[in-house]
Amino acid sequence: MAQLTMVQAINQALGQEMARDDRVVLLGEDVGKDGGVFRVSEGLLERFGAERVIDTPLAESAIVGATIGMAAYGLRPVAEIQFMGFIYAAIDQIYSHAARLRTRSRGRFTCPLVVRTPYGGGIKAPELHEESSEAIFCHIPGIKVVVPSGPYTAKGLLLAAIRDPDPVIFLEPTRLYRMLREEVPDGEYTLPLGRARVVREGSDVTVVAWGSMLERVLKAVDGYGAEVINPLTLSPFDWETLLESVRKTGRLVIVHEAVKTGGFGAEIAATVAEEGIFYLRAPVLRVTAPDVVVPMSKLMDHFLPSVDQITSALYEVMRY
Repeated sequence: MAQLTMVQAINQALGQEMARDDRVVLLGEDVGKDGGVFRVSEGLLERFGAERVIDTPLAESAIVGATIGMAAYGLRPVAEIQFMGFIYAAIDQIYSHAARLRTRSRGRFTCPLVVRTPYGGGIKAPELHEESSEAIFCHIPGIKVVVPSGPYTAKGLLLAAIRDPDPVIFLEPTRLYRMLREEVPDGEYTLPLGRARVVREGSDVTVVAWGSMLERVLKAVDGYGAEVINPLTLSPFDWETLLESVRKTGRLVIVHEAVKTGGFGAEIAATVAEEGIFYLRAPVLRVTAPDVVVPMSKLMDHFLPSVDQITSALYEVMRY
């Protein structure tokens, strides 16, 4: 197995699935000639041609709208939105059409599309380039929301997402694109959507983190008997794995880089309170970004949850 970056793993997944299934097409701004803003689709235009790797105008609503039509009539389109902060222009298409097509047509049509987008902070880019608004999409019935946390999970989840019969928002943590390498099988493999993984076993406290926050959590938990849960799919969420862990540890810390109010961590905390409150020995704590607009680059290190903040939350919850 090769040691790949996340960019390389996603590129490999796209190439393998396009070779396996000629219904798979890729479209977005600069995905063809330039290989995408982060070069994720580099080389695919040369392999598959301009009919399957399509450079589009700067029009996110049109990109996703065209993708919905392609999906409804039998293709397996993968749309790239250059940064998550640009996806807001396409929310009407996602919310009003992609998510509802199966229900609206009483099952006559499905919408097997993937919208890929880099998300999250840490690359010192301007605002709108470092957004973490995953909770918006988790609130939309009919949409799956997938967040890999490294090269291995990125490839397996993307292949599963492309093959899924319903729309998937595929959030790629920008900070991890080239930050780490992992062993990634050369051949095809899929990871099931809707299943979390236990990255680290422990008995004292459960820590939930997704995307680039997993890397910081794994640094922070040294010295603690922490069980680390990486959801991989936020919607649908693997409540069984989480509640079983909380039943064992009695404590829960949730870490995400989105702002605190209305973040997906609030949904996790509420569900644990509803279904697992008698397991808890301490309050559920959240470590998140503050409730402010994503700042400019010089303040980004103060915006994202730090290893020290996560460690402090672990210390606090273990006092109970």
